[in-house]
Amino acid sequence: MTIISNIENIFNPKSWGLPKEAIDGLADRLRSIWTRFHNLFTTKRKDASEHAYVYMRGLLTMDTDRNYANIARRVNGIEDDGQNLQQFMSDSPWEAEPVFQKIQNEINQRQELAKGVLILDESGDERDGDKSVGNGRQYLGRLGKVDMGQVGVVLGYSVAGLWMMLDARIYLPKSWFTMEYYSLSQKLGIPDNRRFQTKQKLGLEMILNTQVPFESVLFDSFYGDDHWFRIRLNENQKTYIGEIRTHIKVYLHQPVLEIPTNTTTEHRGRPFSRRRVISDEKPIFVTETIPHMQFKTITVRHTERGLLRFSCAALRVWIVTKEGYMTEEWLFVRRESDGTYRFALSNAPADTSLEQLAYWQASRYFIERTIQDAKSEAGWDELIAQKYRAWMHHAALVALTLWFIAETKLDWQQQFPRDPSLSSQMKLEVLPALSMANIKELLKAVLPLKQLSPTSARRLVIKHLVARSRSISSRLKACRSQNIVDVNLRI
Repeated sequence: MTIISNIENIFNPKSWGLPKEAIDGLADRLRSIWTRFHNLFTTKRKDASEHAYVYMRGLLTMDTDRNYANIARRVNGIEDDGQNLQQFMSDSPWEAEPVFQKIQNEINQRQELAKGVLILDESGDERDGDKSVGNGRQYLGRLGKVDMGQVGVVLGYSVAGLWMMLDARIYLPKSWFTMEYYSLSQKLGIPDNRRFQTKQKLGLEMILNTQVPFESVLFDSFYGDDHWFRIRLNENQKTYIGEIRTHIKVYLHQPVLEIPTNTTTEHRGRPFSRRRVISDEKPIFVTETIPHMQFKTITVRHTERGLLRFSCAALRVWIVTKEGYMTEEWLFVRRESDGTYRFALSNAPADTSLEQLAYWQASRYFIERTIQDAKSEAGWDELIAQKYRAWMHHAALVALTLWFIAETKLDWQQQFPRDPSLSSQMKLEVLPALSMANIKELLKAVLPLKQLSPTSARRLVIKHLVARSRSISSRLKACRSQNIVDVNLRI
């Protein structure tokens, strides 16, 4: 009887915190979050906010081909060709920034979500041609190569095993601010007041503008290697831990900095204007600090692969920039299982524990989960956005879907707790959490997409054939006109 009881408990939805009332209310939850935000999608002339709900529903209930036409047809029915949805996303003058701000305000209202970590990263997607906003030949970090594509700078937030997107900005390469791109920039709706900003400046702007209290900012070596970026965060009293590459040099003892005077015959030219190291201390590469460190194995958190623990160490060091600016920071070193080392710098107070530094450094993993969910589950990488507004609108609605998922997870944890005996029955200390894919499957059941009947399918195919025929006819007509012009010119 005990075995049967255990099996029944293991496969009982209530045991996993998934009672019928939770699933039945999922559609209302989606409508509710749209209701809270819908006024942000209206304009002075028109209330087109329903399109935001349609778009979110498409992102959450479709798995592929989440373009305007497919979303409109699958959510609203075959008669909707997606033109209104496309206009809402590409041309409607509602702003994305208030959506990000309201997401942050709602997070602030949840005490359980206080004092997490901010995580800055970027996400690039391959794009053909150069007619899409921000498109250009550039490094696509997630793909690990230089290619034609768009790059977005993303600010994520993680706390209590949850992750969400707080803000996102499209990176516009410097070439987009030249006269060569002026006409295209106007056509694609890039704001007139938009100026070239590096990814570091875009990231700093988002961090300083965030309304969510946080313990620390985390970032990879692209940002960590940039002394200017770290100095600006430090000046604004933002604690950070950022990975760095091995070419960074540090001092093990505080050097003395002064502006040298021209008292020797060796120096000729203008007087010195920047501070320089005048003491005997010499900088060393971060790899050379290893012999000076005492490593300790730290247990960070539970994962689905077991406990995350690794060997690490930290040492107070000094960094001097070529501009003569000196900072005292933690040099955090993590020893990987293959014997390699990863390095990070942090401006955390001198009494910060090694355990705290290790926890922060390991939390950068959650930006990977954020971007992965945004792309694989919410279709962030599927939209080929040509216009500036389309990219920003899409990013804002993807962020809202991620907030919907995080809020649902949190509410269900509190309202429908799991059976405490499940852990022992499954022989696990911590049970796996609901994923975004799990919640999407449940949402598909309560908000099924429109299904095509044979008659509707035929009408849809004919509609596509007619549209293609008209397009071909238009192109041929243009070609014939061009040929006539060419003949007249030759005559």
